Amino acid sequence: MKVAAFKKIALATVLMLAPAALFAQSGQEIRHRSFEQQHRIHQGEREGQLTRRQGYRLERQEHRIDREERGMRYRDRGHLTRVDRRILDRQQNRESRRIYRDRR
Repeated sequence: MKVAAFKKIALATVLMLAPAALFAQSGQEIRHRSFEQQHRIHQGEREGQLTRRQGYRLERQEHRIDREERGMRYRDRGHLTRVDRRILDRQQNRESRRIYRDRR
């Protein structure tokens, strides 16, 4: 009886924590995503889908996100908290939509 209750509690705990672990980005993933978005901006400029002004604006916003990430890491001794990763993920999602919209 006690073993079954323990297994249920353990399973419930794993199921609650799994989604957070799956969706949380590591610092490496955040940097890679930023690099990929900058590549999309440059590619859009080369292909004529973005004007230089649009590219500059998008690139400047990417640099702001990178600077904010560095500040977050500085405050937390080189680490990103779960909240920091969520904030950066949302900012990168927003920037990705801007890149997509401007390249159309």
